[in-house]
Amino acid sequence: MLEVQVSFTSKCESLNVAERFGDAVPIHGRLQKLTTIEGTMTISFESEDIGSNNSDNRTFQDVLSKFVSRRAVLAGGLAGAAFAFAGSKVSASGIEPTKRTASGVVAKARPTIGFTSIPLQNSPMPTIAPEYQFKSLIPWRTRLDGKGEFPYGLTSEQQAQSVGLGHDGMWFFGDNRKGMLAINFEYGTTPHFAAGKAVPTSLEEVRVSQHLHGVGVMYVEKGPKGWALKKDKRNRRVHVNTPVEFSGPAANSALLVNTAGNAPQGTLNNCANGYTPWGTYLTCEENFNGYFGATDTSWKPSAEDARYGVTATGFGYDWHKYDARFDRSQPGYANEINRFGWVVEIDPENPKAKPVKRTALGRVKHEGADVVVGRNNRVVVYMGDDERFDYIYKFVSARDYKKMIAAGKSPLDEGTLYAARFNDDGTGDWLELSPRNPALASWTIDKVLVHTRLAADLAGATKMDRPEWITTGADGWQYGTLTNNSNRGRTGQPGINAANPIRQNTDGHIIRWKDSDGNLGGTFQWNLFLVSQETFDEGGQMFGSPDGIWADRDGRIFIQTDGAQPGRNNDQMLVADSKTKEVKRIFTGVAGCEVTGVAVTPDRKTMFVNLQHPGDGDPKISNYPAPFTGAAGPKPRDCTIVITRKDGGIIGS
Repeated sequence: MLEVQVSFTSKCESLNVAERFGDAVPIHGRLQKLTTIEGTMTISFESEDIGSNNSDNRTFQDVLSKFVSRRAVLAGGLAGAAFAFAGSKVSASGIEPTKRTASGVVAKARPTIGFTSIPLQNSPMPTIAPEYQFKSLIPWRTRLDGKGEFPYGLTSEQQAQSVGLGHDGMWFFGDNRKGMLAINFEYGTTPHFAAGKAVPTSLEEVRVSQHLHGVGVMYVEKGPKGWALKKDKRNRRVHVNTPVEFSGPAANSALLVNTAGNAPQGTLNNCANGYTPWGTYLTCEENFNGYFGATDTSWKPSAEDARYGVTATGFGYDWHKYDARFDRSQPGYANEINRFGWVVEIDPENPKAKPVKRTALGRVKHEGADVVVGRNNRVVVYMGDDERFDYIYKFVSARDYKKMIAAGKSPLDEGTLYAARFNDDGTGDWLELSPRNPALASWTIDKVLVHTRLAADLAGATKMDRPEWITTGADGWQYGTLTNNSNRGRTGQPGINAANPIRQNTDGHIIRWKDSDGNLGGTFQWNLFLVSQETFDEGGQMFGSPDGIWADRDGRIFIQTDGAQPGRNNDQMLVADSKTKEVKRIFTGVAGCEVTGVAVTPDRKTMFVNLQHPGDGDPKISNYPAPFTGAAGPKPRDCTIVITRKDGGIIGS
């Protein structure tokens, strides 16, 4: 979520944002909050709700409407459609599978999800199921040297040596008591760290903001008082000014070279993530467009810029006013924007190794990178592009990943990139994004990979409702969250289809698919796993806006939310059974926060989860991780939550 602060001359009761600001500020998404005082206005909105796909490709909603009508399930309403695709009915009260004993007597199977589902909450403090407990870890400003915290008012140098802001995707590399926690820091706006300032006023303030972003790799250990960050030579921050390198087919492309001659630096807006079988971390650059702007008022975005949502003002960070790298009207840095929007590989064990941007995976607003090992040991990576009406992608390595590594080659550098097309009959096709595709015959491979969205437009991929995280279940199916799309079916906007079945889809849904040929095939089958509007517990609808998702090896699907929840309650984490569709609520965050990120120890008895922007930074809403005392208390801080079961059992059981 982003905040833009704008000045005006008088008080106002209401405001048509689009009419007032036009293209000056990219406020085209779902309006989250509007507060006004004389002279200023703060607008909060979801940046991913900004749509930039003007292609004529079919939408998922159109596909799904045909899919539904083919099975004559619409007579039962959306619920009938959802359950026809997904299987058994969703019930928070629990659909317990049964089995036959040797005597032939029907007996209840041990439930996969055995904890007590908790009610929705609207609290300034987190809430967890009674069988569980939690503790906070590494809030913003925690020092990497293990010596406590830096005070408010950090310098850019201090921020580069401490935990960042916007805790998001992460993974844990270690054993059950210690290891390296790699964690994304998605954002860092001036109001969060510079009291009273809406925008930066110097290069130093820009540097502080830049160093809030990126990734942290930190050694954490379980001691008598629980988990804590400890000093370790491997601890490091990767931020906007960290040296990086490019690899893969587009690494030497002229599209990545600036005439200013500056070397590649940095990663930003690090949202979801992935991890590889060879022990490295994948961090994904999402809304990179919002950090660029133009000091020249005559500058206009190119077609390529427009397709990625680039405007003259960006998201209000104003970096472009003090750092020429982010000024689109500076000809010497014309290709700087092409250096962002990638999946970046980081070695958590080697702090001297540069992060590597893997160009073979394409350049989009990456929401995650789910890595699976397909047939013949070929690595397959599933990715979502988190924006209204954008696409789902797959990358398949050229050969056996173990043999490639033995030969000194990265499995993420050689292979084929595809975009998904969902068909009306529950099948789908992976559309190759390379010059071998007749639709892209005139393109070079580096152009395909740098301008991947435009290539997928030409290939004919299906427009989706904000593809977010993807995970692979124990059943071999990929599960992908489609958070929402408030523009679906509005006048002049694409309508519904089989895979996106809801007009003005404010609550989102979860789709799943299974590839042919051991994840290597060019076709797949798909259905809907859960539709948010049709998940119920005793209090009504269970959740809205699914975002984070992770599957364990026992068949549980952990679902995290980011956006409007039923009854305006807090974002949350739920656990679903992939077979029965039973859903239970295990955890709720604090008011104003997003619940995101999942990582576990190898025994799955410890889970790490993140609370992003608790209280939206307002101490009147929450002081977490400090106890809630209201406005007189400290500002809330993004942090990681460590969850354990009181009886020492597996998380989710």
